[in-house]
Amino acid sequence: MLAFAVRRFVSAILVLFAISVLVFLIFFATPGVDPAARIAGRNADPATLAQVRHAFGFDRPLPVRYVLMMKHLFVSRDLESFVNRGSKVIPQITHAMPITLSLVLGAAVIWVVLGIAMGSAAAALRGTAVDPLIMMLGVVGASLPVYWVGEAVNLLTQSRLHDGVFSWVPPLGYVGLTENPGEWALHLLFPWLTLALLYAGIYARLLRSEVIASLNEDYVTTARAKGISERRILIKHALRCSLIPFVSLFGLDFGALVGGSALLTEVVFGLPGVGKLTYDALQNVDLPVIMGTVLYAAFFVVLTNALVDVLYARLDPRVRHA
Repeated sequence: MLAFAVRRFVSAILVLFAISVLVFLIFFATPGVDPAARIAGRNADPATLAQVRHAFGFDRPLPVRYVLMMKHLFVSRDLESFVNRGSKVIPQITHAMPITLSLVLGAAVIWVVLGIAMGSAAAALRGTAVDPLIMMLGVVGASLPVYWVGEAVNLLTQSRLHDGVFSWVPPLGYVGLTENPGEWALHLLFPWLTLALLYAGIYARLLRSEVIASLNEDYVTTARAKGISERRILIKHALRCSLIPFVSLFGLDFGALVGGSALLTEVVFGLPGVGKLTYDALQNVDLPVIMGTVLYAAFFVVLTNALVDVLYARLDPRVRHA
């Protein structure tokens, strides 16, 4: 098990290295892309452009430029924004990261609990009226756009009903966990519910189909023949085996959301997380910030996938020899 985990994390490091090279080549070595022109401005003269290229190392060989860029980004951590001069990339990301993590972790707990509860209940009660009702609720939740749900929630909690039922709801924004835990939770409550609404239905439908397939396996028939109760069969046998695709999907979604895919939720609820930072950098074509956030996103996606593979090996020992 340990050897498998080591191999998986070594391969994850190699993947991250390949992604960093690819991102660097796209942003700083693509023909027609001149970062110096972006820094110096539209009307810069050739002498100014040459000075900027030399100052930022753009006149060096490509491998040297890559090493210098990664050094400034990860070692000295003094790589600055091309747009907001003096504003360093890594501090911007580290400042936004706790906000995104707070949003995604809270929402993930909600959608996992709801997904498992809804999916298991629908599978256990298949053939009754409860099954299609649960699945219909899941489809409705997955079909509603996050930005629309967020705006509808804001309309009710921040405007129409703010002086009545939702008078306890704070203004849009973010308060750090260490500053005031109660305000932190209140500011994130509706963002959590909004983001979880989208994923709970998807996970419930996936788990339902996997549990039903597991309940038709031979080992479940054998367990029934031994007199094991249906509840124990559902929880100990069918549900455990059904969690492998569930965990796989969770790893992909969690890594992507932490990497910035929760952009719409962050924008709607005024949360200055990584997604909002990436959006602003794209609007301004701020290449260092874009590269930093892309590598940050890649790190979480690759890391969560590596952890999922290790968990796979724990749930199913056959994976270790694949």
